[in-house]
Amino acid sequence: MTREHLPAFFDQVPRLVVRDPLAEFLGAAEDGVLAYGYADAVRLAGHSCPTVASAYALAHHALTRLFVGELPVRGAVRVSFQHPLDEGVTGVIAAVVGLLTGSAQDGGFKGIGGRFVRRNLQQFGEQHQPLALRFTRSDDGASVDAAADLSKVPPHPEMAELMRQCMRGEADAAAAQRFAQLWQQRVERILIEHWDDAAVFHITG
Repeated sequence: MTREHLPAFFDQVPRLVVRDPLAEFLGAAEDGVLAYGYADAVRLAGHSCPTVASAYALAHHALTRLFVGELPVRGAVRVSFQHPLDEGVTGVIAAVVGLLTGSAQDGGFKGIGGRFVRRNLQQFGEQHQPLALRFTRSDDGASVDAAADLSKVPPHPEMAELMRQCMRGEADAAAAQRFAQLWQQRVERILIEHWDDAAVFHITG
């Protein structure tokens, strides 16, 4: 049987425990308690990269800030983005953020009898907000703004040339392995060494 083999540092990244009223209502999880880890974001995206890592970290930090002393409520947070959905990596970020918050776009879950609605909890092109993302509680309107500055965690000097070789089909097995190793090492630094680094992850509000 083929088994999943993921980098060991995935298990070192802080997990996020939430309460999802829909999961409780439908009996998917006792008391609606769900636990998410970085590996879940990787499975959703199909890859591990600085963008996926920063989206996971920002959502984790924002939800923790919004729900102090209690489990974050999945499905009870709206998320707005400065940039349009189809610009840059916004769509990837939105997918990962949606995984943790339960927020969805216009194709999301429409609810049951007016409850548990997840669609249209993500809005895009909100250029007036100060940072890339804004997380807002649906119940009391409390919000936090969030953004990541990944330039503070630069790639290894070998990365650019190794990527060029890989993209052109010029890399041998050793070079390809070295590229993948260095790629994940940067992700590890972002999520482990800089998890609480305010210079990398800006959370205000």
